[in-house]
Amino acid sequence: MADSPERLRHKIASAGDLQSVVRAMKAQAAAAIGQYERSVAALGGYADSIELRLGACFREDDARSPASAPHRAGHGVAVRAIVFGSDQGLVGRFNDLVVDRACASLPPLLAAVEVWAVGERVRASLADTRLALLGAFPVPGSVEAIAGLVGEILVTVVEASRSVEPAGAVTELHLFYNRTTSGAAFGPVGQRLPPLDDVWRRALADRPWPTALLPEVLGSRATTRRALMREYLFVSLFRACAESLASENASRLAAMDRADRNIDKMLVTLQDRFQRLHQGRIDEELSDVLSGFEALTASAADPARPPRGGPARPRDGPPAAGCRAQAYLSSPVLPRNTRYENAVYQTIAGTEMHTPTRMSFNAAGLLAACQTVSWSITTYG
Repeated sequence: MADSPERLRHKIASAGDLQSVVRAMKAQAAAAIGQYERSVAALGGYADSIELRLGACFREDDARSPASAPHRAGHGVAVRAIVFGSDQGLVGRFNDLVVDRACASLPPLLAAVEVWAVGERVRASLADTRLALLGAFPVPGSVEAIAGLVGEILVTVVEASRSVEPAGAVTELHLFYNRTTSGAAFGPVGQRLPPLDDVWRRALADRPWPTALLPEVLGSRATTRRALMREYLFVSLFRACAESLASENASRLAAMDRADRNIDKMLVTLQDRFQRLHQGRIDEELSDVLSGFEALTASAADPARPPRGGPARPRDGPPAAGCRAQAYLSSPVLPRNTRYENAVYQTIAGTEMHTPTRMSFNAAGLLAACQTVSWSITTYG
């Protein structure tokens, strides 16, 4: 179906409205990235402080077991994973990347692997895999809402799972999320949370204390250690969620930027097609006017053909249309409305000088045609 000027105008207006929405989403994503990145930076110092205090607790343990190899999935180890994604679309391959990383890192075909999703989009992607998806959490919409999500994860995944596990069972908790690298670039990462092996404990115990005054644990070391481990879990989940949200907005910003450039190209193409169609219609109307004028000129130059309508009869009242046109064309100043109308006026005036009597009525008709062309140019312009 050929495009008409009306259809092209509708497409141009729709593309302009869509571009306004895209630019608004770009501005919103750019503003959201900053708050999540500042939150991640602020958590860095707090997480480092928690790790130093955990190392102090481990140093005071009476017995240190030798470093052991980490537990391998599939040998009596229960594996739980939390995959952070998005609730909304327009994020490119944000969810696909983190799902691919989780499927590649988690042991395949292992019935003990239990997975929770954060975000409806990533939940739909995980449903297509062979991992056991137990539930999903909504994505927080602000930094203030992250703490509520982390508390819900701790209650649902960590505390409730421990209550149904047999005594002495070993459980691994894995986090999979996207982390920003530079600018709008990001990549999927995996993180393993406590309980970990002795290698991790010894690494924290060997970290030097930043001051000369060594710390001392007051009260029960087991109670202090449990409290610090809970804080470590909270900070790790909070940071993973904040980094995932920053990456999501970075991905959306990149996607909206590509969409903005594509809409600009589409608008240029549509406007070019509209201008060419507009110009073609104007040229066609002018061609019809000039063809009619040439036919009238040829009939006026043939002496054997009598003038149509017979000789003009004088009558009282205002001058006829042909007389008004003849007087108008005899004026030395012609209107300069448009270049097309001016060219036709000049052509009519030149012929009028050669055949003033025979062309008076025809000039009036051409004058009306020129006014029609002028209306067409105003309407389509």
